[in-house]
Amino acid sequence: MVDFAGLKALFINTTLKSTAQGPSHTERLMRNSMAIMERNGVTVDYLRAADHRIAFGIMPDMRDHGADHDDWPDIFWPKVRDAHILVLGTPLWLGEESSVCRVVIERLYAHAGQRNNAGQYIYYGKVGGCMVTGDEDGIKHASMTCLYALQHIGYTVPPQADSGWIGEAGPGDSYGDNGAGLDNDFTRRNTTFMTWNLMHLAKMLDDAGGIPAHGNSAVGWNNGERFDHPEVPK
Repeated sequence: MVDFAGLKALFINTTLKSTAQGPSHTERLMRNSMAIMERNGVTVDYLRAADHRIAFGIMPDMRDHGADHDDWPDIFWPKVRDAHILVLGTPLWLGEESSVCRVVIERLYAHAGQRNNAGQYIYYGKVGGCMVTGDEDGIKHASMTCLYALQHIGYTVPPQADSGWIGEAGPGDSYGDNGAGLDNDFTRRNTTFMTWNLMHLAKMLDDAGGIPAHGNSAVGWNNGERFDHPEVPK
């Protein structure tokens, strides 16, 4: 048994529907992972992006760049900054993650140039995963896009860090409707493995003080260190 107390996780649901428009099938799936984390001592936060006005753009605060309103810097960023674990949840539309998911990824990217206390990029030492729902094929494709984006900006992605459920092609029950998908062993297994792998890796990194800051320090590189990188031949 591992004590995960002290870890914080943030789940961001990027459904296109606000809470006022009704329940989210993606949230139903995400709640399973959240419950596992909460039972094991992780402090879990949840945000439904469509309930907020997130300006599109790639700057930390788009109000400084012409946006009339932007909930990202005051509501989302403090939770992202403080979380050891970030899980993106998205529905599938035309085989891709939602447009809201792309906006969230772009706003995460807006902070990618910031540094942590070790001089590394700000997301070093954090772990990421994703969860996908829909009624058409595309779980692995959307997961590939989301997980690539997270690791590119500095998140560490553990093994099997995605989970999802899709129904039959075409109109029909979505996840949780009339019990659809709740007994799917593949989804249950992947959700469980993803959740534990996120917790294990987050705990390992937290106990180790993050990823060693040699060979990957943006501050060091900018100050002339090349970490034994061979010079370009003249």
